[in-house]
Amino acid sequence: MKIVTIVGARPQFIKCAPLSRELRKKHTELLVHTGQHYDLEMSDIFFEELHIPKPDYYLGVGSGSHGKQTGKILAKVEEVLIKEKPELVLVYGDTNSTLAGALAAAKLHIPVAHVEAGLRSFDRTMPEEINRVLTDHISDLLFCPTQTGIDNLAQEGIKSGVHLTGDVMVDALEYNREIAEEKSRILERFALVPGSYLVVTVHRPSNTDNREHMEAILSALGRSGKRVVFPIHPRTRKCLSDYGLLDTLPANIILSESLGYLDMIRLMAHAEKILTDSGGMQKEAYLLNVPCITLRENTEWVETVKDGWNVLVGADYFMILSEIVNIKSSKRKIGVFGTIGASRRIADILNSIKIC
Repeated sequence: MKIVTIVGARPQFIKCAPLSRELRKKHTELLVHTGQHYDLEMSDIFFEELHIPKPDYYLGVGSGSHGKQTGKILAKVEEVLIKEKPELVLVYGDTNSTLAGALAAAKLHIPVAHVEAGLRSFDRTMPEEINRVLTDHISDLLFCPTQTGIDNLAQEGIKSGVHLTGDVMVDALEYNREIAEEKSRILERFALVPGSYLVVTVHRPSNTDNREHMEAILSALGRSGKRVVFPIHPRTRKCLSDYGLLDTLPANIILSESLGYLDMIRLMAHAEKILTDSGGMQKEAYLLNVPCITLRENTEWVETVKDGWNVLVGADYFMILSEIVNIKSSKRKIGVFGTIGASRRIADILNSIKIC
């Protein structure tokens, strides 16, 4: 069948890479890149490193308010779907591209498949939570990475078309980690000793749009005395510059431009700890067996907290500093994200289901 896959941000590029390889063995897949977070030039490195086919459509929506961005993606995706007449639309995760792609398909009566369905932070102030809930409720096939996702959907009355598949990120890491160790020179570039540095990323508006939060995070990192590698998102850089914090960063923080996936895998894999407000990096830290300190007060990946590999600290200076010193890996790891092969399991389901 003809499948249109909608992606628009780094985590979605990573998730679609292993599944796209499986889908194209039996189906025709058209890749639509909305350009939500990255322009085509900035995202080229992800497509090259992950061996993702070049997008068939690049919509170039760029940044903007949530309503404006979602509306632009919805209108442009609708044009593509009317032209291509696919039998299925596939969306990933919880971005504005996810919701807009699913809405466009649903309004045209095209079945929707949602990869990474059922996640909930139970915080409706997060735009991602709204995107998750709405996408799940208009999807026909829901591929859940964990049993928690299945349970969440059941509590909302969604039981039809729900499948426990495991997480495609397990496939992506398995495929790319050895390549990263061979090709990436990121540790040598920053003269990093494995196990002796921190990695931090901050991009959520709840942190970047709040000067006090950014000051607390940076102060705690500086006070820790550890080497800190901070690959900085362009929007985060602008916020720090506007606050006058960019030129007064603690001396132990190494500021870097945004990194490609292979560099990030190797950087995270050898870190002592990871600090982030990214949902994807919480999961990557867990899969790489690196303790994670989450700069949020909630998470959609509750399993990582329950299993002792993740702690929620928000932007509290004292909690951040305390966990940098104290958090250690759990003695047990239950492997909630499943074994390698989620992409194959999803493809098998699609191969066996007749889409009407």
